[in-house]
Amino acid sequence: MHWGTALLFALVSSLAQAAELRDLRVWESPESTRVVFDMNGAARASVFTLANPDRVVVDLDGLDGASIKRAAAAAPKGLVRQIRSAPREGGIRVVLDVTGAVSTRKLDLTPNDEYGHRVIVDLARDAAALSDADAGDAPAVRSPAPAGQIASAPLPGTTRLQDKPIVIAVDAGHGGEDPGARGTSGLLEKSVSLSIARKLALLINTQPNMRAVLTRDGDYYVGLRQRVEIARKHQADMFVSIHCNAFTRRDMQGTAVYVLSDRGVTSEQARWLANKENAADLVGGVELHGKDNDLAAVLIDLSQSATMEASFDVGSRILRAMGQINSLQKQDVQQAAFVVLKAPDIPSVLVETAFITNPREEKLLADDDYQGKLAASILSGVKGYFQAYRPKQQMVEAAPRLTKVSAASASGARNRPLADD
Repeated sequence: MHWGTALLFALVSSLAQAAELRDLRVWESPESTRVVFDMNGAARASVFTLANPDRVVVDLDGLDGASIKRAAAAAPKGLVRQIRSAPREGGIRVVLDVTGAVSTRKLDLTPNDEYGHRVIVDLARDAAALSDADAGDAPAVRSPAPAGQIASAPLPGTTRLQDKPIVIAVDAGHGGEDPGARGTSGLLEKSVSLSIARKLALLINTQPNMRAVLTRDGDYYVGLRQRVEIARKHQADMFVSIHCNAFTRRDMQGTAVYVLSDRGVTSEQARWLANKENAADLVGGVELHGKDNDLAAVLIDLSQSATMEASFDVGSRILRAMGQINSLQKQDVQQAAFVVLKAPDIPSVLVETAFITNPREEKLLADDDYQGKLAASILSGVKGYFQAYRPKQQMVEAAPRLTKVSAASASGARNRPLADD
């Protein structure tokens, strides 16, 4: 073969193998801005920042030149005020002009059911906003002190209990780059879950002495462990995660409620669902690496029993209330290893409202009035629980003294029913 022909053949082969940038998406959230490069093949990416003016440079090796047009067409949002692109040897360079100095994190994601190869670049003014989503399975439990530790306690006869405002963390599943399940007509789980979560939050906020906290209030992704941290930050008394069920069989139907299982799951479908929901951390661009330690294990053991008992209680009440407006997939509360249920000190439930893959239930899930009924039935179960388990807060009326408390006395205090309520 003539050397010129060989060179031309090599050039054509190289072009044929070059990946294309299919889309460049920018997602804005309260904590950070996410930039997603969606490609039809793998590309090597490097990211660095420059100052005066502040900008983030993303070099993508292995992309063809036509990708520049798609990069330039992307709409800036959040911390990104302008997007520029230019060719470079072996690929393209994308420059993100940002509103100020930012920290960055890059993730390379392999194809899944929804997307092909992706490079995700997260931007935040505060570096902690990027590391929070990588928190492990051992969060800091805010109540009780470990055995033998010194804790602050008031003098006898100088304290009183009063009703604590009930805080409910309402978690809309999925969001942003993670659409969740998709119905036969194209309805997205992330949209339905947010709509129901907003309705539930509004209903909660109309109740005396109750307040709702949304883990997300827009179309953006929040890491699974970060959702739990949001609940803890607001000292939530309960965590309710809203989802739509999905399965390969379109005739599957009904509502289900899940609580955490520490020994696996109760059925093959529950195992499938747990894998699907937990994979959202990878779909959304957050790596799942647990960071367990001995101290966290002790604290979790102290509070987990009471929390699980409370989770089953409220889960059963929600299931009964939702059974009035929809058939139940299972008559009992199910258990699965969902990441968002792993708070050891907050009663937590995950509600699979209905099957978005069932054509009849998909129509119901798209209906605004039916969404309101779902939200109202969840609230009914939550209110029923707090009629028996009313959180109290201790009001100190005199200078405290130091005393030693035991692990046993501290472990069950948080969710003990009050006989005089």
